[in-house]
Amino acid sequence: MRAAKISAAEAVAGDMALVRRALAREADAFRAIIKTHNQRLYRIARGVVRNDAEAEDIVQEAYMRAFASLDSFRGDASLSTWLSRIVINEALGRLRKRKRVVAVRDNPEAEIIRFPLNPNDDPERTMAQRQILGLVERATDSLPDVYRTVFVARVIEGLSIEETAELLGIRPETVKTRLHRARALVRKALDDEIGPVLLDAFPFAGRRCERLTQAVMRRLGFEG
Repeated sequence: MRAAKISAAEAVAGDMALVRRALAREADAFRAIIKTHNQRLYRIARGVVRNDAEAEDIVQEAYMRAFASLDSFRGDASLSTWLSRIVINEALGRLRKRKRVVAVRDNPEAEIIRFPLNPNDDPERTMAQRQILGLVERATDSLPDVYRTVFVARVIEGLSIEETAELLGIRPETVKTRLHRARALVRKALDDEIGPVLLDAFPFAGRRCERLTQAVMRRLGFEG
């Protein structure tokens, strides 16, 4: 128990040190923050809006908002949680705006975007991944918004009930209820694959990660 507390304290101290360096306009500090959190933030955004390109744009905008108000970070929550909250607020805002547009156009069907796979994998593994990830993406994307955001946070990102509640601004009991319903909706489709497969879902690495990192660094006035 004591070791966990020390570990948490060390994590907070590390976050604060990185933030102080970023506030001093150290390029490496910004780059470290971006590369450390890119994958989680992208998967959260992608889980909400169900569109790869829009998710990238959301994460980029969220970084700019976060860095503009970095001096307000006090370490009450982890830097990861703080950034995740900004991303999900941006994503939900986009979703609400999209729904208003859809309502006007009377076109309620959202487009499902295929998850990218690693082209360096062997053909058999790639085919198996594509089949399973197709099942994952369809099941996840078909969830109603209120269930999908909880499902992404808890199952894909592995956040605790308390972290998910804090991230979404809802009660822990509501997280449990929505997660139970989400699991019930996808259980038949995913079954045993749900745990290991979701670890590889919503990927954000390699060139995609580097591209977004460079874009944010340029907007911050660095070379990238």
